[in-house]
Order: sequence, then structure tokens, then C-alpha cells
Amino acid sequence: MAARVTIQDIADSLGLSRNTVSKAINNTGVLADATREKILHKAVEMGYKQFSYVSLSPSKTESGAEPILSVRSSTVDTAEVPSPPRRGGTIALFSTMFLGTSHFSSTMLDRMQNELSSLGFGLTMHRVTSENLKNLTLPNSFSREHSDAIICFEVFHQEYSDMICSLDLPVLFVDAPVSRNGDILKADRLIMDNRSNINAFVNEMARRGKSRIGYIGNPFHCTSFYERYISIAEALFMLKLPFHEEYCILGEKNTEEPSGAEEYLEYLVKQLGSMKELPDVFICSNDFIALDVLQAMKQLHISVPKDVLLCGFDDSPESRILTPQLTTIHIHSQIMGFSAVQLLMSRIHNPGMNYRTVYTETTLIYRGSTGD
Repeated sequence: MAARVTIQDIADSLGLSRNTVSKAINNTGVLADATREKILHKAVEMGYKQFSYVSLSPSKTESGAEPILSVRSSTVDTAEVPSPPRRGGTIALFSTMFLGTSHFSSTMLDRMQNELSSLGFGLTMHRVTSENLKNLTLPNSFSREHSDAIICFEVFHQEYSDMICSLDLPVLFVDAPVSRNGDILKADRLIMDNRSNINAFVNEMARRGKSRIGYIGNPFHCTSFYERYISIAEALFMLKLPFHEEYCILGEKNTEEPSGAEEYLEYLVKQLGSMKELPDVFICSNDFIALDVLQAMKQLHISVPKDVLLCGFDDSPESRILTPQLTTIHIHSQIMGFSAVQLLMSRIHNPGMNYRTVYTETTLIYRGSTGD
């Protein structure tokens, strides 16, 4: 029995990428008419399953026109017929940081690796260095020829992300860089829900009479940080309350932005100490920034929750052993790991589909830092 013709077979025969062939067959994306026509003729010629009932006319008609597709059936389904997901291969994970056990990613990666393993895929991890980012180069340990897809975690450099997307491999970003010029990544994105619970938190604070709300963190660090910052303004706007940026410590907008942990703590002490008045509540980009804020406040003899309320994001293990324990927003790492694999497998199986952004549920947890 002859082997089934695949999109990759057609791509190899024409010297094109699998992604280009998939776009032509599934009628997605932008292709030159001549390229699309050439691909469709080759698919029919090779007996690709979608066109098994289609035949080509002779190479030249009597009028000398180019060959046309002749359909024996009255209708043609232009969508690719689903087939079982391919099993086996290697997924490359790119990250700019060490993913320790305190980070929500540790549980996510464990679930991701188990899911991939069950499908016969291996996971290789590659550290993206500052030199890689500066020179737009790939990690030395990465082999494009032996990788079926790339997952980017904590890769928030826009130009570097664009370079990865140009490799003609399926790419998934877990979180993503903030686009300042409107460019859209040519990749799928998996992001935790940053808006719903911040909206709920702001509404609850307003109900308690705490309407002066500030934000601490760099909103341009990544998509999640940006969405958390914007969500505060949106929630206050819906409540018809003002959003005062003087209650925010945004880092990037200050020329004295810190470069390390000790410098950042000094920076927070200086910024907090120079505020004319404190807000009722600070929402931090994540729990680790909230930890630094607590340290800075102790140096300034500012009491949490007596003088100001504090909320983090991530629900890191450290958030539960602080005094007071930190009100935060829990990220469901297991479902993120599962969703990442589902997104990757569907992209590997059908590379020509439209790009997707998937948000996973988060949960608001009240603790002592808000007087709960």
C-alpha cells in the first residue's frame, strides 16, 4: 500500500516550507496566486488526500492555456481533513532566566513535560543569554534541524522574538513582549488572565472605601505586567474614580531605574519616601516585587496593612510565609502546562491556521496584607 502523501512531501517536492504549502491548501494567509496555483497542482499530481477526487487536465489545452483543476465531485471541502496528531519529536524551550521552584513556571513545566512525554515528544531547554539578545543569535545548544517547535518563556525582547518567529517553526510564547509599535507576533500566545481578578480586587477595595490605588512594577516588561497595570485604570474608570499615576512606581519612566536586586530596593525606598502621600492600596506586578516593597516599607516604618494595603500576583510559596501573608492572585500552572501542549500540537499539525491568544483562569486570594 502506497504511503499517504503529506503536506511535507509536497513542500519537499517544490522546495517550499511546510507552512507555505499549508496556507495554499487550507486557503489561509497571504500567498501569490502563482505560488498557490503551483502548490495546488502539485497536491493533485501527487494524490494528496484532500484532492484524491480531483484530476488535472492535459498539460496544455488546445488553446494553449495553462492546465486547470477538474473536479469530479460537485463540491470541494477547502479545509484540511483532520488526521491523528503526529507523535514523537523534540520541543525546544527558550528562556532568559533560571526557572526556580519559587516561580509558577516550575509546576507548569512539569505538567508540560509529562504531557509531551505521553505524546512521544522530548523537551530540550536552552538559556537565551544577554549576548544572544544583543546580537539576535540562537543559543549554541539549539539545533533547528532537530526541533519541531519552540516554546518561549520569559523572552520579552521584541526584536529577538520576531527573529524566532522567522525561523519557520511553530512558536508558542508563554506571556510575550509588549508591542510598542503595533506589530503582532507571528506566533501563538498563552497568557494567564491578568484582568478579571484585578478588576474584582479594585471593586472590592472601592467597596471598602479604598479608592486611591497605585501600581508598582514596569508595565512595559511584558504583556502580563502591562495588562495588570492597564486593568487598574480600566476598573477605576468603570467605577468613575480617578487613576493617579503619582501613586505608581513604574521604573522605566525614571532615569534612575535600578539594574539589580539591591539597587531596586534602594530605588523603592527612595520612591516611596519621596511620595507626598501614600495611596490606600498598592498592587504589585508580581509577588517578588511585593516582597521588595515590604522590605522597603519596613525601612521607612510604613506598616502593612495599617498604613497601606498590598497585593501581589502569582501566589508564590513566599507569599504564604510572609508577615503579614500576601494577598495575591493565583496562577493555575497545571492548566497552563496542559494548554501549552495543546496549542503546540495543533500548530504542529496545522501550521497554516490563524494565530491564537489563549488566557487561562486565575484566582484572587485575600490574606493579611489587605487586612483579611
